[in-house]
Amino acid sequence: MIKQRLFIILLTLLLAACQSPTPIPPTPSPPQVSSPTPTLTYTQPQTLIPTATSQPTRTFTLTPSPTLLPSKTSAPTYLPRTTLLFTGVIVPARCVQAAIDERDDTDYLYDEVRDVISRADLSVGTLNATISDYPPHTGCVATFVLVGGSGNADALDRAGFDVMSVATNHIKNCGPGNCGDQAFLDTLDNLERVGIIPVGAGLNHAEAMQPVVVELNGVRFGIVSLGHIEPLAFADEDTPGIAVLDDENLRIAISTAREVSDVVIAMPHWGPEDTAAPGWWQMALAQVAVDAGADLVVGNHTHVVQAYEEIDGVMVFYGLGNFVFDQVWPPDHTQGVILLVTYEGSHLVDFEFIPTYFEADGTVHFADPELVDEILARIEAVSLGLPAR
Repeated sequence: MIKQRLFIILLTLLLAACQSPTPIPPTPSPPQVSSPTPTLTYTQPQTLIPTATSQPTRTFTLTPSPTLLPSKTSAPTYLPRTTLLFTGVIVPARCVQAAIDERDDTDYLYDEVRDVISRADLSVGTLNATISDYPPHTGCVATFVLVGGSGNADALDRAGFDVMSVATNHIKNCGPGNCGDQAFLDTLDNLERVGIIPVGAGLNHAEAMQPVVVELNGVRFGIVSLGHIEPLAFADEDTPGIAVLDDENLRIAISTAREVSDVVIAMPHWGPEDTAAPGWWQMALAQVAVDAGADLVVGNHTHVVQAYEEIDGVMVFYGLGNFVFDQVWPPDHTQGVILLVTYEGSHLVDFEFIPTYFEADGTVHFADPELVDEILARIEAVSLGLPAR
């Protein structure tokens, strides 16, 4: 179904101070339902810095087409069918930004995958670079400073992304010593400028912990994102940055989202790089997330596709690999999967992996059949090898 971006209603909800928490029948094929041409707008909340007793929560409303379900009465009943899309790590920096500069074009990165991203009802990426025009571009060199120009935000919007997890370890990269937090704040501003909603970062830690709640056809999907890797990126009481991933904060973030959401999605930035098997502490945090009330866990960071598992009826995807980057060696670093998750109402009924790979200039391609088999077989093998819970 074509993604419908309808008028977004922004609502600032006042929440109480954060506390530690406390078969659907088979369906026939959906009917053809027409919807009006959508538009999308986004307004920054009026309350940016929460008080000790209240937190801002952003709520957005989209309307996908419903799915026809059988009814006990003669009149048909409808349960909304919603498709959520998630990608691996997006890093439009170094050699990717150098290629963008040479071509004077940011859109080529997503040309092949744009239709799939745009067709989802809600598309969520993970950005692990700054998007700012303040720091100079590094060129195609080996560096841990990952910066991309502001035009990357426009390209992400035109590719079809709606929400971007920014609780990532390179989100405060800048380079110049006098930069401070400017590149980080520019990143949030550039995303919001094009209508992409950042989650997992803010002007202080309380704001970074807040969920983004997107309402699609009457179902409220609440997303929280927390990062574990780089302390220099962490926010605190009066310093901007990302939400800090630990047991307590994960419980609080999920509990906060639970109060205003029908489906809670946790997006942790975690895990050891370069290994398909999740670390023991990833698996421990996944259990914490499920026990706290998460309905879906979608992680990232590891630069390779990781395992997935079901914990107490909740799907956990540990890492989706790289989506856009310049890491071309070893070959598994060029690979990732697009994760499609389908809900009927608030019930997860299906998920699908779409394997991808990229070139050194960041161009994303769908994997050919042989590579599809290789990637999916690797995921299944490592997933089956996880210890029983």
